[in-house]
Amino acid sequence: MKDEDYKRLIQRCGELAIKPTNESLTVSIARQEMTLWSGGNAEVTWAVSTSRRPPSCVQDSLGTPTGLHVIATKLGDGEPLGTVFRYRQSLGTLYWEMPAAEQEKALITTRILRLRGLEEGLNAGEGCDSHYRMIYIHGTNHEAAIGQPHSAGCIEMLNAEVLELYERVPEGTLVWIGF
Repeated sequence: MKDEDYKRLIQRCGELAIKPTNESLTVSIARQEMTLWSGGNAEVTWAVSTSRRPPSCVQDSLGTPTGLHVIATKLGDGEPLGTVFRYRQSLGTLYWEMPAAEQEKALITTRILRLRGLEEGLNAGEGCDSHYRMIYIHGTNHEAAIGQPHSAGCIEMLNAEVLELYERVPEGTLVWIGF
């Protein structure tokens, strides 16, 4: 199954005339997992959480968008594990230090890898733009939910694992999100 995800990434790159990156990521919504590929070899697979709602590229749908993306921006260098972010800015607070009512909410923690869609009319452009929708790969304060649909459209990871991912991939890394 993972190999099929990677083949789809390579196929879509060819269709869009985009050169594949040496490191790339594939996300399987059905399996709730993300695989890091290096030179065409699966290096590591992590459990993730995608949206509680059906996959969707439509603005305000709260669904995880599909198709080919790129890591446009990485945020959070040097911040401690569990740091909370709002509007892509560190609050300088760890999620377990937040008031109980805040901890009940889904928080963006540890690191942010912001995605930009590369498929005009699917995940890029008016009404469907992943970058405008602020679709991220990020840590979460609800780590017990990892491995099942739980997010509001983003791809959530365990904090230690999003830190590992952040350190392993550069901006410009391609990301295929499929069913």
